[in-house]
This record gives sequence, structure tokens and C-alpha cells, in this order.
Amino acid sequence: MNEVLKAQTGAVTFNFFDPQQFETMQRVCKMFARSELVPDMYKVSGTNTEDKAVANCMIAISMSMRIGADPLMIMQNMVIIYGKPSWSSKFLIATVNSCGRYNPLKYKFENLGKLGKVQYTAYDKVWIAGQNGNKGYYKNNAKIETFDGTNIDNIRCFAFASERGSQELLEGSEVSIEMAVKEGWYTKSGSKWPTIPKQMLMYRAASFWTSAYAPDLSMGMKTEEEVRDIVDIEYEDVTGKDEKEKSENANKGTMSFNEDDKKADSPAEQDSPETSTTPPPTPKITPPF
Repeated sequence: MNEVLKAQTGAVTFNFFDPQQFETMQRVCKMFARSELVPDMYKVSGTNTEDKAVANCMIAISMSMRIGADPLMIMQNMVIIYGKPSWSSKFLIATVNSCGRYNPLKYKFENLGKLGKVQYTAYDKVWIAGQNGNKGYYKNNAKIETFDGTNIDNIRCFAFASERGSQELLEGSEVSIEMAVKEGWYTKSGSKWPTIPKQMLMYRAASFWTSAYAPDLSMGMKTEEEVRDIVDIEYEDVTGKDEKEKSENANKGTMSFNEDDKKADSPAEQDSPETSTTPPPTPKITPPF
């Protein structure tokens, strides 16, 4: 059977470097790229060329073979956020529950009382002109703020499951409303945490559990909710940084061996009778910067 290869895990994949298999996969991808059921990034359109659509379809089908999921499900549940691929949380949970290795994920909730006032780090975007090659950039200015959660329940949740045929519970990391506030998820613009907190707790708890016990099912990708909650890091202008470091290192690295020889001739350095008073002539060495 030359069209597919079966790995030891039972997952089906294909060989990119086999001409026959690659040609067969291209025909399959072209079929998906002409379908009206796939999302825009996999579909041939005026803004998405056939080459790009086929390439996206091939990557999605390859991933579907590795985790044993339907290709159409992969295409419909892989979301691009900020230019990064991510899974929808519902799809990730469904993948764990249907993979056959684990019993279905379950969740445990605990109400820890009212949240109270919690300090967290907020970020304001400030436009900095004249940097980044005179293009300018947004800088994240950090500041400490206090969130008033006196009327909000601090609910804690963690996901758990067991392997098929085993009674040992595999518990994931705990996530709480307090954590969501401190991490900046709760207060971020457009966040779903204030409106559907329990659902968001389950999504995040399931993601934590999968990262710990079944990272092969997520292929190392974060969930859609995780990527949306990430705060952008600050841009650092490194223009001319290498040249400046080279100049500073050159000034520090230039050393005259004649000066060191004078130090060696001092009485403090002549305690040993074996020390030669006439060092061999050595030229000055300057690092080639």
C-alpha cells in the first residue's frame, strides 16, 4: 500500500517525498480547495490563489492524519489568530474524548468565596514615532491597576480524566477567576470571561490538561481562547545595536601587553625566583572589530 503509511500509533500519514503519494495528495487537496464547505483560507478565490489554497489544505490533511481526525473538521476548527494557528477549545476537547486513549474529560468546580480587590498588570499601547526605521511602532506601557471583584465569585476549576483501563485520575492544573484577572485575561478588551466565566474556566482547564497529558493531540498549538488572551510583548528597537556593542567591546578588548609586562616587573609579582625578568617581546593585539 504505497498511498499511505501507518505509524505505530495507528495514525495514518503520507510521505511528502514519495512522488506518487505527493501527486495523489495534490489531487485530494484540489478537491477540498474547490469545495464551498471549507473556510476561506483553504478555498480558491480572488484573494487566495490555488497554490496557496492547496498548500493550506495539504498541511491540514497531514495534521488530520497524525491525530486521527477528519480533514474537514481540522479545517473548520483551526483558527488563525494574530497570524498564529490555534484550535477551537471545543474541537480540542472532542479530540481528547474521541481518541480512545482516555475516558471523557470531566471538571471539578469549587467556589472560593468573593474575589475581592485584586491587583493586576495592565498595558496601554502608546505610539512611538521616529523608531523602527522611521516607521514608528506601538509600545506596551505596563501599569498596576486594581480590579474590584467584591461582587464576583472566585470559582476554581480543574479538568481530570483517566486512561482507558486504569483507575488512576490524571488531574490538570487549576485555573480560577483570580488567575484570570491577574493574568489579564478577564480584563482584556472583548474578553468572554466576564460573561461566560464557567465556560471559559472549562476551556482553559481542558487546555491545561491536554498540554500536560496529551500534547500530541494538540500538536503543540494553543487554543483560540489562549491566543486571544495573550498580551502582545513590547517591541524593542535593535537598530544599530550590534554596531554599538562591537564598538564598546573593541574599546574594552584593546590591551597592550607592554603595560602588563610592567605590572609583571613590579615587586609584588616577583615573589617566585623562577619568574623571568625579561619577558619575550610580544606585539600589541587588537580584536578585529
